[in-house]
Amino acid sequence: VVRRLREESGRPMRPGSGPDDRLPVLFLTAKDGVEDKISGLTAGGDDYVTKPFSLEELIARIRAILRRTGGPTGDGRLVAGDLELDPVGHQVTRAGRPVSLSPTEFKLLAYLMANADRVVSKLQILDHVWAYDFGGDLSIVESYISYVRRKVDSGAGGAPKLIHTVRGVGYVLRRPAPAQG
Repeated sequence: VVRRLREESGRPMRPGSGPDDRLPVLFLTAKDGVEDKISGLTAGGDDYVTKPFSLEELIARIRAILRRTGGPTGDGRLVAGDLELDPVGHQVTRAGRPVSLSPTEFKLLAYLMANADRVVSKLQILDHVWAYDFGGDLSIVESYISYVRRKVDSGAGGAPKLIHTVRGVGYVLRRPAPAQG
């Protein structure tokens, strides 16, 4: 089912390889053989839990998958590497340090994070952040991307840059690859 789901969506089948991460998959099964686990994870699963299991362990594993894949946490926060956005508290932190954003910058960053690893066009950003009836031109998007990039990426020290330009297409917030260890 996972292999077919990944193929039909046109997404890569390897976990951690891009937009595929937006749909986390956890296998919950009685099949506890090593071959079964390898098969499930190779097909595109993010984790594999066998019966019997404790509810606490299952919840912990779901939360871990959501942290790794940048999915929404239980409190609605968006996470991309060391960048966290709390829509309820209207706060952003990078590596634990607060990032001060205007309301428009905050909305732009939230849109990029909600679409992490997907390229979004200037027009899509304009429609979402400024609404369809905004009478300005697309250069406003470039200006605000620059503001957000300066605040999020430039102040990050040696941390990887998250906001990238895809020439002729738009912008993408790329989650950093998980640390190997």
